[in-house]
Amino acid sequence: MRTWRDGDGTLTVGTDSGAGPEGRAVPLRIAASYRARTRGLLGRDGIEGAMMLTPCGSVHTFRMRFPIDVAYLDRKFTVLAVTTMKPGRLGLPRLRARHVVEAEAGAMERWGVRPGVRLELKAAPEA
Repeated sequence: MRTWRDGDGTLTVGTDSGAGPEGRAVPLRIAASYRARTRGLLGRDGIEGAMMLTPCGSVHTFRMRFPIDVAYLDRKFTVLAVTTMKPGRLGLPRLRARHVVEAEAGAMERWGVRPGVRLELKAAPEA
């Protein structure tokens, strides 16, 4: 089992989503520590790319400034569910969810992220 660290990375949506032979790469911010997961997207006006919270099985949007898309992933990074949440909502916990990817509302549809699609997540090399 991999141990994740806070930092940057890349999210690649698989070729089965129609993104082309190499897939679609999206900038990713990784929140693996308790402090980073607790902060998440709070206090931001938007996000370029996406944020992965790990480990995580549910999220909320209290005190958020914008609606978000939330993708729940299992241990193998297969998308279990995708939902759009307005600010001030509490998401239900998802069984088998190990990671959560958040992005601005509408981004998941543009990227081709939907249930059953497998994502590839890579952390940037440490400097």
